[in-house]
Amino acid sequence: MSGKVRQPGIHRLPAGSRVADALRAAGGIKADADTAGLNRARLLMDGEQVVVGVPAPVGAAGGGGAAAAGGTAGPIGLNAATAEQLETLPGVGPVLAQHIIDYRTEHGGFRSVDELSEVKGIGDRRFADLQPLVRP
Repeated sequence: MSGKVRQPGIHRLPAGSRVADALRAAGGIKADADTAGLNRARLLMDGEQVVVGVPAPVGAAGGGGAAAAGGTAGPIGLNAATAEQLETLPGVGPVLAQHIIDYRTEHGGFRSVDELSEVKGIGDRRFADLQPLVRP
């Protein structure tokens, strides 16, 4: 569970659990989360990541609402993403997107997601929000 929930992370749920069960396990939804398209009754699949209240990355299945609607969307590749794609991530605007691009240029790319925490403007909290949404 990631995005705008109180306790993001991996939550083990019994078979047959629904999105509503995952939301409870994650401590509920944050007040500022957009849940208009969230189907709380949908059955979960093993290993599924539910992203709440976060815009879907550019090029995600469904073209724009899968992640925000509680569906799954692939993580954004830090080594290939454009500034526009990076700006779809929570808390990432034009300046931070450019810092990410500058870091990958100066360091020959990201070898791991953990390196994202070394980018200027990304503190512990923002890193925790971004970590499940990106890949090297």
